[in-house]
Amino acid sequence: MTAEAGGGDLLKIYDVSMMIHDGMMVYKNEEGKRPHLKVLKKMPADNLNESSLTINLHTGTHVDAPYHMDEKGNTVEKLDLTKLMTRCRVLDMTQVCGGISREDLITQEIEREAFILLKTVNSFSEEFSPEFVYLEKSGAEFLAEQRIFGVGIDALGIERNQPEHETHKLLMGKGIIIIEGLRLKDVAEGTYFMCALPLKIKGADGAPARVVLLETKPYFEE
Repeated sequence: MTAEAGGGDLLKIYDVSMMIHDGMMVYKNEEGKRPHLKVLKKMPADNLNESSLTINLHTGTHVDAPYHMDEKGNTVEKLDLTKLMTRCRVLDMTQVCGGISREDLITQEIEREAFILLKTVNSFSEEFSPEFVYLEKSGAEFLAEQRIFGVGIDALGIERNQPEHETHKLLMGKGIIIIEGLRLKDVAEGTYFMCALPLKIKGADGAPARVVLLETKPYFEE
């Protein structure tokens, strides 16, 4: 979803978050990962509307905390927010089938201390595919070598069929933040300002996030 915004130099806001609802896409179509919104009070009988939400912390667009893969890793409330409100680079990887490798990334424009978002064919479907495009270990190694802040992908998992979770552990071991479940269909390759704030949940291994990209003229023009 995109929106025009006024107030000077701001051009566009791209909402790249998944909509949370009972029938949304979830990882491997596991029922336990499906969110449930329950109405507790309803107007006019109760004079107000009030609901509760039951949700797996890795459902929809979310930020992984190191604790997700490391018993001694930081939990989500300890993540550095300066790395989640930062310049980012969207890379068009829609030509890639399977895993994104070092060879797919080596020719891309990647700056140090940037946040990289990987746009793939995943963004063009709202149905879970077991063949989703993911980040291979070699691709993760290459990004780590570039000393980036973080990486996001439009799959519900940044890795696929890795029993030892090599991609997760390699990135997290270098302090690289991972965002999963982005929706990048309407976003062109390029540079943006990203605001990706996970819910502040004490002791959590991850949290849902509302992620938006801002397109601003003076910030990126020389």
